[in-house]
Amino acid sequence: MIVGVLGAGTMGSGIVQVAAQNGHQVVLVDLNEQVLQKSKEKLAKIMARLVEKGRVSEDDATSTQSRITYSQDVHDFKACGIVIEAIVEDLGIKSKVFSQLEQIVPKGCILASNTSSLSIASIAASLSDSSIAIGVHFFNPAPLMPLVEIIPAVQTSEETLTSTRSLIDGWGKVTVICKDTPGFIVNRVARPFYGEALRIYEEGIADFATIDWAMTSIGGFRMGPFTLMDYIGNDVNYVVTETVFAAFYYDPRYKPSFTQKRYSEAGYLGRKSGRGYFNYAEGAVNPSPIEDVKVGREIFERILVMLINEAVDAVFLNIGSKEAIDLAMTKGVNYPKGLLAWADELGLDFVLAKLQSMFEEYGEDRYRPSPLLRRMVRDGKTFF
Repeated sequence: MIVGVLGAGTMGSGIVQVAAQNGHQVVLVDLNEQVLQKSKEKLAKIMARLVEKGRVSEDDATSTQSRITYSQDVHDFKACGIVIEAIVEDLGIKSKVFSQLEQIVPKGCILASNTSSLSIASIAASLSDSSIAIGVHFFNPAPLMPLVEIIPAVQTSEETLTSTRSLIDGWGKVTVICKDTPGFIVNRVARPFYGEALRIYEEGIADFATIDWAMTSIGGFRMGPFTLMDYIGNDVNYVVTETVFAAFYYDPRYKPSFTQKRYSEAGYLGRKSGRGYFNYAEGAVNPSPIEDVKVGREIFERILVMLINEAVDAVFLNIGSKEAIDLAMTKGVNYPKGLLAWADELGLDFVLAKLQSMFEEYGEDRYRPSPLLRRMVRDGKTFF
């Protein structure tokens, strides 16, 4: 099968590498010649590095690169069996592009979107045959991150779903099926990791460095929330939060933070701008965390129970299976444990009591426990 990829940015280039390394002829299209050239040069460097490290042979590196066609013309997708779109997160643009692609690709070609939060049903609706549309959400960097969320729209055919999952599984990826709802699994369940950390900061409980220390040293997360937001980009992370908030009809659980908004407005975007919650300028000295274990434990547990509540609610609303949700969070964002397994370990009664306490203290729907969590505690059940 010839694989098409639209968009030669970081994500599109990563998907191209994965497909080409798995033996596919790949057509990469981007209207910007400079972006295409940059993608080609970057892949050459990546393959050279893999050869140096002994991960691939020189012949493999050469053949991988030879399988890729770089083009500025979408008509070069005319022989593809699947085209994966990885362009700007704008529903109007994606819908227009999908409608155009349908006129070019052969009958039965799957049209897939790498969107992280937009409605697959809306994108599919732009097609005459909406059954060929599906979401395939890779995680950055695509060659290294194992998880791919597969999102069928209500219009997606069973054949499209089966073929797509089989293809991506064949690339050695870990796939999970999830419902077409805002943020899918990972970007939905992970919101409190950022949102509750920002809230803790806004309440004056701890500074950025201390919150990050609590989540890494006590919680075992690879990155603290503020370091991770700086890595992702405050502007990008904020837009995703706004998108999810609006898409859930302004549910308070997903409410964006004024702190993040102001940092984005100030141009404090994180590593890419040289400053975010931390200063990345050469020679800059950032504040050290206050390593108070009692405070750190409170911070960690508060954020963790919010994450668990979101994961439980995702099961309650059939966003994905309990296995898919735990797999998604460990393989997609490197959480130290699956959140539902973690809930079992802590005790569901402990999780519910902590959430209920915050719900009563703040009087905000933000902290309302999932009905499923209440039922499971009442019935003495566990997830696994």
